[in-house]
Amino acid sequence: MGELTQTELYPSNSPRTQQLWKSVLSWFGFFFQIFFQIIRALSHYPLLSFSSSNSNSSFKPLPSIELHHHLDSPPETAVSAVQITDVDSDHYPSQKLLVVLDLDETLVCAYETSSLPAALRNQAIEAGLNWFELECVSSDKEGEGKPKINYVTVFERPGLKEFIRQLSEFADLVLFTAGLEGYARPLVDRIDIENRFSLRLYRPSTTSTEYREHVKDLTYISKDLCRIVIVDNNPFSFLLQPVNGIPCIPFSAGQPHDTQLLDVILPLLKQLSEQKDVRPMLYEKFHMPDWFQKQGIPASCWT
Repeated sequence: MGELTQTELYPSNSPRTQQLWKSVLSWFGFFFQIFFQIIRALSHYPLLSFSSSNSNSSFKPLPSIELHHHLDSPPETAVSAVQITDVDSDHYPSQKLLVVLDLDETLVCAYETSSLPAALRNQAIEAGLNWFELECVSSDKEGEGKPKINYVTVFERPGLKEFIRQLSEFADLVLFTAGLEGYARPLVDRIDIENRFSLRLYRPSTTSTEYREHVKDLTYISKDLCRIVIVDNNPFSFLLQPVNGIPCIPFSAGQPHDTQLLDVILPLLKQLSEQKDVRPMLYEKFHMPDWFQKQGIPASCWT
């Protein structure tokens, strides 16, 4: 019996083999087109660049806040580093709590209308998220030197207006955003119709440090750090006062059933309003100085 030749073993030039290869290449092309469309759609999901310019994707937000009191005392080194005063549990503070609120991804989320996927928009609206469209002035200029107008779609975090209403009953409110005023001012006008914010601060009021830009220095608002707290989805915003911060979970339009404002943050702020000094309680809950040290930010950077 004669040996089979290489051509007989691998009949690569037969019509049947050529047809098979054409089918395989056709399927590869089909799946590549689907993959490309998915990647292209996902590229539109990030929030407006000017609304979260200081965010850090490596930070994993802390889980829902536990509202029980911890029994363990903060380490002595951490207490001395931030100069926390002793708390008199029998003393009910007469001064109102001062609550500083971030805007983007904390109270609302905003998208450039032209880049917002229709599926995401419809899903958020059908799920009941309050939303509105906004015209805001950009720092960019048109060809004739006129300010460029950006069209933005804004989604409110669930419970936003009720959160602000209830919070204003026992606290003074300040809006502090790293966003530009041309964008943030008309947005805040829409969510704060009753002018419950006593002060609004925008990007020019932030501070640049050697570790991060657009840091929110609370001493710009009050020199007394005992009764001031900042709520922000980006913890680097309060790196100068780490034991005055509450790092909340970022909000997006894909989270229509989020309950952070009313179920988690509001009860915590109510507890803090009853403290003479908010810092020991916030340190016990979040240990933010320890987290910042792990990021390579020394205690000497803190106020």
